[in-house]
Amino acid sequence: NMASSKKVFEVFVSKIPWTIASKDMKEYFGQFGQVKKCLLPFDKETGFHRGFCWIGYTSEEGLHNALQKDQHMLEGATLQVQRNRKVFAGQKTNKEVCGLESQIR
Repeated sequence: NMASSKKVFEVFVSKIPWTIASKDMKEYFGQFGQVKKCLLPFDKETGFHRGFCWIGYTSEEGLHNALQKDQHMLEGATLQVQRNRKVFAGQKTNKEVCGLESQIR
């Protein structure tokens, strides 16, 4: 079934302290399910990541497990975890992206 294999099970994580690296994120979120990708964008000017990240799971189960946990604590910081609303899905989501951006800052 091609349709199911193309589904993406992603969470959007924000409020990530700069001390945390993508391998830490992968390790932490790996406890909920198998992580297929971890995208932690870096700022070329500062050399630090931008404080948000996408975690992609291989199955819906991982996604559900991650979203069901009340509080995500990593190195003493509380991470904000939400279901990824297709930020990159074309022009229609421009408003959403702006909303996310202002939330992050």
